[in-house]
Amino acid sequence: MTAAPAIPTTSDMTSAPAAPAHHFSDSSFSSRLLAARERAVAALLAERNAAGHWTGELSSSALSTATAVCALAVWCRNGGQATAEHWRLIEGGLRWLAARANADGGWGDTDRSFSNISTTTLVWAAFGAVPGATTQYAAVMERAETWLARRAGGHAPESLAAAIAARYGKDRTFSVPILTMCALAGRFGASDRAWRLVRQLPFELAALPHQLYGALRLPVVSYALPALIAIGQARHHFRPTRNPLAGWLRDRARRRTREILGAIQPSNGGFLEATPLTSFVTMSLAGMGLVEHPVTRRGVEFLVRSARADGSWPIDTHLATWVTTLSVNALLPGTELPEADRRHILDWLLRQQHDVEHPYTHAPPGGWAWTPLPGGVPDADDTAGALLALRVLSPRPDTETARAAAAGITWLLDLQNRDGGTPTFCRGWGALPFDRSGPDLTAHALRAWLAWREAVPAELKRRVAKAVPRAVRYLAKTQRADGAWLPLWFGHQESSDDENPLYGTTRVLAALAGVESAGTSGVRPLIERAAGWLAGWQNADGGWSGARGARSSVEETALAVETLAALPEAAVFLPARAALERGVTWLLERVWDGRWREASPIGFYFARLWYYERLYPMIFTVAALNRAANHRRSG
Repeated sequence: MTAAPAIPTTSDMTSAPAAPAHHFSDSSFSSRLLAARERAVAALLAERNAAGHWTGELSSSALSTATAVCALAVWCRNGGQATAEHWRLIEGGLRWLAARANADGGWGDTDRSFSNISTTTLVWAAFGAVPGATTQYAAVMERAETWLARRAGGHAPESLAAAIAARYGKDRTFSVPILTMCALAGRFGASDRAWRLVRQLPFELAALPHQLYGALRLPVVSYALPALIAIGQARHHFRPTRNPLAGWLRDRARRRTREILGAIQPSNGGFLEATPLTSFVTMSLAGMGLVEHPVTRRGVEFLVRSARADGSWPIDTHLATWVTTLSVNALLPGTELPEADRRHILDWLLRQQHDVEHPYTHAPPGGWAWTPLPGGVPDADDTAGALLALRVLSPRPDTETARAAAAGITWLLDLQNRDGGTPTFCRGWGALPFDRSGPDLTAHALRAWLAWREAVPAELKRRVAKAVPRAVRYLAKTQRADGAWLPLWFGHQESSDDENPLYGTTRVLAALAGVESAGTSGVRPLIERAAGWLAGWQNADGGWSGARGARSSVEETALAVETLAALPEAAVFLPARAALERGVTWLLERVWDGRWREASPIGFYFARLWYYERLYPMIFTVAALNRAANHRRSG
């Protein structure tokens, strides 16, 4: 069994010897910086796939593996046309899970994550779904139940249901699916007892026009519509309401909402390319006996194709569009890419822009998703990243690129909320956390608007001129008293509420630096407070972490270095300049000893699930060293 890596405590970090300070004016230091940048750039370029862009690799996930195993097992058990391949995948998943339990008996989302109640419960449920597995893995199950007893007071259905509900509160996006899987796996006992613990999701509301979804304040986030339908139907199937009117409405809505579910399912079967979401839908339909329903069959096919050779499943297929735009924006300007390579990547990115209304979120044309695969959905972060990449790949855009950029800028402008911030997928959905405006998303949109505002038609230029100050006001309102901002899609497992102010603050600072240089007034106080916070957040070893005093990570240190090197008149911020030099020293040491490739689980996926991406530390390091080298020349 493997345990999550030990993390130094705050006292360990503050007593560590400080990294020696070096100055950019030191010729030997500058030589080391340029040589390290050359090495990092070469390594990142070598990561391109045969098609010339980047694919990356997401961490394997115990949570994904557990949900996939359960979905396949429920499908097989209820009459699916199971083959030896299906059972091989189920058994391989169980072996992988058993081998990767943490030393405390629980499971985290990744092999570098601390045990948590959600993943441990789902893994425990998965073993219960497979005949004979609890006996075969009795020792593993005993340790898991001991862990659950410590965290939830036991593995009795009522105890687990209360602990899961307490973790997620009013947001049922993930709590109801977890309890549904426990019920389907037989972990909650007889059907009457089991389904009493699963809250009914109002799947019938999905039959209403999609324009009403935001106003309806659904108890799940916007991207969880497939789960709302499938899990809601399963609960109604096993424990229908006693209210005759509600029961009648739900009975009438079943066929229509299944049609909607089929209409929004991607051609490859994977909702959002996400193993957990696809698994929850598949097991719910199969559990009701709908093993031959087209949605169920396509879901099973997706899970079979998504399995890895070692028996695991990732949280999502891949983030190819996202890591490609991050790589391009890290490399350029500052790296000489052959013109043919630039054109090839540019053409590929242009092909990834969505040119029709998306059937899932009804997003209009013009946005980009995180992946070119069918399950991708246009979103703010990926659209902003793609726009920035197009700008550096095509400084003098041709007609096609200019047209794509105008459509992307329009898409982001139309997404801006009334509060001035930018949400992930849908404008006006503010009831639950992952549907609200986010400082990191707003900052990314700001950077994209500013990058293109002189190259778009006059009407768009006017719209950008109005959107920028609104976004800045939103960022001013959301800046914490200590100068930091909290992001939406990145976190740190040692922080309270899993927050990562380091990521949020660096992303907003990078945007505000561009806003100020573009002539917008009133942002200097925001920059100064945030720069002071960032300098003060630095660890004694010269690196940074998303949690105060936790082990410095490559990703977070690189983000801090990149941001500090980009600050306007950086010499004015003396603590920031000293922090920058120590941070560069920390990164250089990691590049030369090879540790700069070590990925950390700082990524948040849907429903606050942890992941790490193999290319993140490499991409962020290249961006930091490029920016630091430019800072050296200008400083």
